[in-house]
Amino acid sequence: MTSTISSPRTLHGQLAQLLDESVSSVELTTRSLDAIEASQPTLNAFRRIRRDDALAEALAADQRRAQGEDLPLLGVPIAIKDDVNLAGLPTAFGCDDANLPPARADSEMVRRLRAAGAIIVGKTNTPELGQWPLTGGAGNHTRNPWSREHTPGGSSGGSAAAVAAGLVPAALGSDGAGSVRIPAACTNLVGIKPQRGRIPTFPDADPFYGLTVIGPLAHTVADAALLLDTLSGNYPGDAAQPTPVSVSEWVGRDPGKLRIALSLDIPFTATPSKLDRQVISAVENVGAALTRLGHDVVIDNPRYGILFGLNFLPRSMCGLEDWRQHFPDPSLLDHRTLEHSRNGRVLHGLPLAAARKAEPRIRRRIGKVFDRVDLVLAPTTATPPVRADAIDGLNGWQTDKVITAFCPMTWPWNVLGWPSVNVPAGFATDGLPLGAQIMGNANSEPLLVAVAAQLEEELQWTSHQPTPWW
Repeated sequence: MTSTISSPRTLHGQLAQLLDESVSSVELTTRSLDAIEASQPTLNAFRRIRRDDALAEALAADQRRAQGEDLPLLGVPIAIKDDVNLAGLPTAFGCDDANLPPARADSEMVRRLRAAGAIIVGKTNTPELGQWPLTGGAGNHTRNPWSREHTPGGSSGGSAAAVAAGLVPAALGSDGAGSVRIPAACTNLVGIKPQRGRIPTFPDADPFYGLTVIGPLAHTVADAALLLDTLSGNYPGDAAQPTPVSVSEWVGRDPGKLRIALSLDIPFTATPSKLDRQVISAVENVGAALTRLGHDVVIDNPRYGILFGLNFLPRSMCGLEDWRQHFPDPSLLDHRTLEHSRNGRVLHGLPLAAARKAEPRIRRRIGKVFDRVDLVLAPTTATPPVRADAIDGLNGWQTDKVITAFCPMTWPWNVLGWPSVNVPAGFATDGLPLGAQIMGNANSEPLLVAVAAQLEEELQWTSHQPTPWW
């Protein structure tokens, strides 16, 4: 693998520094917190910062390491998204948290992070209830480290911005319609959307009715794989219980000669969208890299069908309505949130039940593509990153037009519950990052990681870093 795996910006690099005692956890955590606080007025990646608690935990990690304890993430600073419970802080999911009580207990994901020795430095920004592929609200945008005028994507944009800017070596996000893969594409990062249930979501046993999963964002495939393996494992309280897999050992492993579909078809959407020529060229370049690596790349497409979106909408809108009920004062919510939550109330019952019942049939139909190929390569976004204020002041329909034109490609794999990984795919002419997603069948994370690692070695995306402006 490329030597950048040992970079102090990476998770493995910081673990190596801790192991050889060239740096302490207190030093790493202090650097991270100082960088976060200095960047906050401009980059705005974080919602909550845990300076005192994180430094106390870092000191304890140093003491544990000195006593010979060895854990997968012992002493490294990590960020989590503002949609998971961390005891003592409200779980605001991008909303006004003035009247929200603090979480009484950690979510299972946070518990596993702590058990692995990670130092959680804070909770990252997200748009209100994760609805949009842009992060923040009017006048409170999270900015892209590659361009202060543009979004880092969403809804895990705060996590992506924090990693891309070097504030933390890796972070966790959630993906309900592309919300890990989209910000990874916008910021030159690896973002893994795992199999449904791979990382526990408890106490939310089935978030957004199966659409949403938790996934890592990192500079390298090895870092993302380490986070995925550390947090993976079925939890009795979760609705999905996938077959266990382990992926870190697939970094650097030859997956053999694969047949990979290059798909540029956009799933049916209610508002128009088309692929930017620069995006097409970037994905074709990734396809060419796969060919150089010995794989067969062919033109082929999953058969989504016109009605496929009718499965996504009830689950997303009903999930939004469920979250809205956590917030006591609806006047503090965006008018578009209230509009969507009203739709969710209408769609609860038969439409939602029909959507869930149709899942096996949809998987069989779309899964037929894997009778012909091993993996599918497609764009992650339809265009380069849009401006940070692209949806400010718009009504619901206007907002839907903007976000659909930007990100029409990722949501199908949330309906299916199957894994997908974003890999960096170069840059647009204005220097903004582009991404491509590799999509697999059920439980295909090991194969996805192996191919993504091959591409990292071939494309050397970690050699490109943003010039700090924040």
